[in-house]
Amino acid sequence: MPLTDDGVKVIGIEVLTAPPGILSAAVGGGDVSPLEFISPPGLGFAAPETIRQLQDTDGLPPLRPSALVPPGEIVTDIGIAEQLLDRPGEITALTVLPSQPRSRPPLAKIAPELVLNPPDQQPDVARLTRSFHLNLTAFGLLSFAVGLFIVHGTIGLAFEQRRGTFRTMRALGLPMRDLIGLLAAELLILSLVAGTVGVAMGYGIAGVLLPDVAATLRGLYGASVPGSLSFDPMWALAGLAIAVAGTLLAALHGLWRITSMPLLASAQSRAWATVSAATLGRQALFGLTLIAAGVGTVLLADGLIAGFALLAGLLLGAALILPCALATVLAIGARLSRTAEGEWFWSDTRQQLPGLVLALMALALALAANIGVSTMVGSFRLAFTGWLDQRLASELYVSVSDAAASERVEAWLSGRADAVLPILSIDGQLEGAPGEVLGLTDHETYRNLWPLLAASQNAWSDLAAGNAALVNEQLARREGLWPGDTVTVWPGRQMAVAGVYSDYGNTLGQAIVSLNLLKARYPDRPPLNFGIRTSEPSAIADAVQREFPRSASVVNQATIKRISLQVFERTFAVTGALNILTLSVAGFAILTALLTLASLRLPQLAPVWALGLTRKRLARLEMVRSLLLAALTFVFAVPVGLALAWSLLAVVNVEAFGWRLPMHVFPGDWLLLLGLALAAAAIAAALPARRLAKAEPAEFLKVFASER
Repeated sequence: MPLTDDGVKVIGIEVLTAPPGILSAAVGGGDVSPLEFISPPGLGFAAPETIRQLQDTDGLPPLRPSALVPPGEIVTDIGIAEQLLDRPGEITALTVLPSQPRSRPPLAKIAPELVLNPPDQQPDVARLTRSFHLNLTAFGLLSFAVGLFIVHGTIGLAFEQRRGTFRTMRALGLPMRDLIGLLAAELLILSLVAGTVGVAMGYGIAGVLLPDVAATLRGLYGASVPGSLSFDPMWALAGLAIAVAGTLLAALHGLWRITSMPLLASAQSRAWATVSAATLGRQALFGLTLIAAGVGTVLLADGLIAGFALLAGLLLGAALILPCALATVLAIGARLSRTAEGEWFWSDTRQQLPGLVLALMALALALAANIGVSTMVGSFRLAFTGWLDQRLASELYVSVSDAAASERVEAWLSGRADAVLPILSIDGQLEGAPGEVLGLTDHETYRNLWPLLAASQNAWSDLAAGNAALVNEQLARREGLWPGDTVTVWPGRQMAVAGVYSDYGNTLGQAIVSLNLLKARYPDRPPLNFGIRTSEPSAIADAVQREFPRSASVVNQATIKRISLQVFERTFAVTGALNILTLSVAGFAILTALLTLASLRLPQLAPVWALGLTRKRLARLEMVRSLLLAALTFVFAVPVGLALAWSLLAVVNVEAFGWRLPMHVFPGDWLLLLGLALAAAAIAAALPARRLAKAEPAEFLKVFASER
C-alpha cells in the first residue's frame, strides 16, 4: 500500500554529506550514529501515532518514535526514502552551504535546470518563542505565589503551635537574638532540603514534558530543540536560591511576631486571632488597588509584560479580597442561623478562617488558573476547529514539484474535478517584516466559506478585480490595517485593504491578492498548490497518484485537520500539567493547615463536647466545614477565572500571537473542577476528623485542668 494513501510524507536525508548535526536537529537522534541510520535495513523516525498508523504496512524500515517529527511524516535515509516512494535517483532539493568558494561559477552555467531559492524568510525564533517562554514563566510565578501563601501559613501556624516552647526557652535565659537565629537556621535547612527535592522533581517533570514542549516549538515556531535534557548547575542553584528566599520572605511576619512577644506571654495554644473587620477591609482595599493597577498598566502600556502585569494584579488582588468575602458570607450565615448549634458552627468556622485563609488563597489561585486556562484552551479549540472547517473547504489539496507539472496537473484536473483552485504563494516583506502574499482565484468557495473578521461592502469583488487585498489578523493588529487603509504587498505596489481574516496558528503577516495580479507580478512563479472541489475525493486522489506518481502529492482535508489538531493538543500539554500541579499543591496546603489546626482546636471543641455534642458529630461538622470553605472558595474563583480567561484571550494572546479569540464558557468543566476541589478538601479533612472522632474523653477533660 503506497504511503501516500495514508497521507504520510517521507523525507529522506543524506547524512554523510549534510551539514553537521542535521540528524539530531531533525529527529532528536543524538544517540544515533550515521552508520546505524543508513545501514540496511535502515532506520526511520516518526511520531508515535504515525508508527501506530503504519504498524501493518509492509516494506518499512524499523521505525523509532521521536517527538520532534510531526505527525504524518517519516524521516529516514535518502536511499530508503527512494525505495519507499519508488522514485530511484530522484532528488527533490539540495542544501547549499552559505560558505562557498569565490571562484564558484554561476549556477545557471553548471546546472541551468536548477533554481537556487533562498531559505524561507522566517522571523527570529527567539522573538516567536518569547510568548511561549513568558507563558511558562507566568505559570512559574503563579506557582511561586501559591507556594508563598502555603509556606507563610504553615510557618505561622507552626510558630503559633510552639508558643509554649518559645516562652519556656526565653524564661530559661535564651536571648531573643539567639532564638531568632536558631529559627532562621532551622528554616534555612528545611528550605534547602525542600529546594533540593523540588529541583530533582522539577528535572523529572521536565523530562516527562519535554517531548510535548519540543513538538510545540517545532510545530508552532519551526524551532528544533534537543531530544534530551541537559542539567545546568546554575539553574539548580537558582532554584535553591528561590526556595530559600521564598521561605525567608514567608517567615518574616512570623519571626516579627516572636520578637514582639512578651517574655512571660501565655503558653495557651490558640489559632490566629480573629482578624478584625477593619483589617479585612484594608486588605480587600489593597487587593482592589492591585487589580486597578493591573488594569491601568494595560491601558497605559502595550506588550506582553503589561498583559502579565494585568494577570498578576488580578490574581493577587483577588487572593487578598478572598478573606473579606468569606468572612462576610460566614457572618451572614451566623445571623441567619436559627439554632444554637448552627450559630456556633458558623461563628466557629469564621474563627478558624484566619488559620486556613492562606491555604484557601492558594486553592483560589489554583482554581482560578484552572478555570481561566481551561476556558482559554476550550475557546481556542472551538475557534480553531471551526476555522479549520472553513479554511479547509476543498476536499483535496494537490502539491506539485515544478512549473511543468503544474500545467499538466491543472489541465488534467480541470475536466475531472468540480473546481480547481490554484494557490500561488510568494515570500516577501509586508510592512517591513517577513510575510507572505497569497494569490487566490475568484470562486464561491472563498466567498462563502473564508472567514472574515472585518470587510468592506464589496470585499471579494474588489479582490477579484485586483483593486484590493485581504490581510490576516496578525498583520492587521500589528500595523493597524483595517478596511479602508492601504497595505504594501510588494515594493512599489500599495493596495486598499478590503478585509481582515482570521489566521490562527500563523506567526507571519499575510496578504491575499488576485491570482491573476500575482501571476503578472511573478510570471516565472507558477502555482504549485491546488485546492480541489469534488464529490469523489477518494477516486480523484487515486487517479492523481496513478497519473502523476512522481510529480504530484495529494492530501485530503481530513488528514490536514487531524495533524493540525494533534499539534494543537500538544501545544497546551505543559499548561495543563502545571494546572494539575498547582491544584495538587493547593490541596496539600489545606491538608497541612487542617492537621496543624487540629492540635490547636481541642480547647475550643471541649466546651461544646461538654454541652452534649458527640465526638462523631463534631467530626462530621469538621468535614462539613472543610467542604463548605472549599465550595465558597470555588464560587469566588469562578468569576476570577473568567476574568483571567478574558485577559488571556483579549490581551495576552493578542500581544503574543497577534490574534484574538472569541470567548466561550464551559460549565461542565466547572462542575468537574468543583468535584475535584471538594474531593481535595474532603481528603484533607478526613484525617483530622477521624482523629477527632477517635479521641478519648480524657483528652477533652484535660482542657478543663488548672494548667489551662
